[in-house]
Amino acid sequence: MRKYAALIRPALLLALAGCSAGGGNQVTGDGGVVGYEVTFGPITVHAGQENTQCVVKRLGNSGSIHVGTIHNVLGNSSHHMIVYRVADTMEQTTPFDCQPFRDTLDPSKGSPLMITQKKDEVLTLPDGVAYTLDDNQMVRLEMHYINATTADQTLMSSSTLFPIDPARFQYEGDFLFIGDPDITLPPGAVKSLGPIFYPLDAKYADAKFFAITGHEHQFGTNVTVSTAMNANDPGNPVYNIANWKWSEPTTQFQTPPFTIPSGGGFKFTCDWNNTSANTVKFGESANDEMCFFWAYYYPSHGAEVCVHTDQFGGHDLCCPGSQYCSLLP
Repeated sequence: MRKYAALIRPALLLALAGCSAGGGNQVTGDGGVVGYEVTFGPITVHAGQENTQCVVKRLGNSGSIHVGTIHNVLGNSSHHMIVYRVADTMEQTTPFDCQPFRDTLDPSKGSPLMITQKKDEVLTLPDGVAYTLDDNQMVRLEMHYINATTADQTLMSSSTLFPIDPARFQYEGDFLFIGDPDITLPPGAVKSLGPIFYPLDAKYADAKFFAITGHEHQFGTNVTVSTAMNANDPGNPVYNIANWKWSEPTTQFQTPPFTIPSGGGFKFTCDWNNTSANTVKFGESANDEMCFFWAYYYPSHGAEVCVHTDQFGGHDLCCPGSQYCSLLP
């Protein structure tokens, strides 16, 4: 555990050190360690409203930094938030409609650092592992929100990034997003998808996975993940949370990090209970469903979205890079 890990606890944040040269704020924590805070909002989310919006802001860091801890806090009506480092050159501080995971499919434009569905979540990378950010890095917050109440809500969320001592930096961290869109849930159905085997590319042979989070929407009841040598291998569980909650999915940290068997991959299963009177399928809306998990790892071989589907004759593909990326929903 990093000696400054406690800095990300809200009770220990002392004060804002003033606005940086852009959209970010410097936040001074216990011991004088400086973090960089970027905010989304405040905005008014009307009753029944759902949307995905983004802001792009300068982090305000002077010189390149290695970020070892990220603390995300989600406001009212938040569904999830994604934090990206991006190559944009102009700030967009007013929330604007945006395409989910837009920059994930083009590494020249940016890459995701963290996804948060919990109201308050901290990602602390292993000792010596960090995300490298450029001088005055541009950061995008992508916010998916839905107001299921009958009254307007005020939404404001934040992401605070804490650097490590550059002398401690050894490995670049990164991110995989893996799932299956082949979801059809009849009204009232209690149903599972899986176990699905997803073989990883050989480039991940040296990857050390240190944290996993499962992701479903409102009808989701569980996500489990194992490592496996092949589709017939029952696997070794690495994510199996008692009383798992779709709205506050646990990020399970792995100490020590685990590796994937040579030539192997992940096996995962998603469970649902469709309590609605409608057939529910895959989609980005909170009223649709998903079957995904994201895994943090090092050393970096890039950030990818990987999908298994039985559609179009059956495919396992990761984007960017696959010629079949256009088939992704």
